[in-house]
Amino acid sequence: MKTKNYIKIILFAFVLLLGYREARAQGGGGGKKEKIEALRIAFITQRLDLTSKEAQVFWPVYNEYLDKLETLRKSFKQQYNKNTDFDFKTDKEAEAYINAEINLKQKEAEYFKEYYERIKKVLPLKKVAQLRRAEEDFKKELLHQLQGKGAVD
Repeated sequence: MKTKNYIKIILFAFVLLLGYREARAQGGGGGKKEKIEALRIAFITQRLDLTSKEAQVFWPVYNEYLDKLETLRKSFKQQYNKNTDFDFKTDKEAEAYINAEINLKQKEAEYFKEYYERIKKVLPLKKVAQLRRAEEDFKKELLHQLQGKGAVD
């Protein structure tokens, strides 16, 4: 029985990935990112035990949330990229960085609250509550795979 459920989840994740890939096709992409997205979809779908109907309404909302977060974080990184040596010339520059980071975290929290309200309209509250844990568990699993293999296969 578990094997049938696992196969259904993988097939469902594949179909979702194809739709997601088409929707983001103009944004470029890469093989690793697509594989990670497929793994995320399968992992969260299984962890939350989403029905087909739940998944159909959940994933578009959740992907929209992730896209908004990505845009927000890219904007921050453009201003303060990885190459910033954080050797600020003045206290004013250091304070501007700190304020920008605080604003980033506040905006992330606002997005989370906004999408929590939307997601709880399409999923049972128990599954909504499990979502954050599933996200964290997925990150841990992905890091574990990357450390063990050196790449996402």
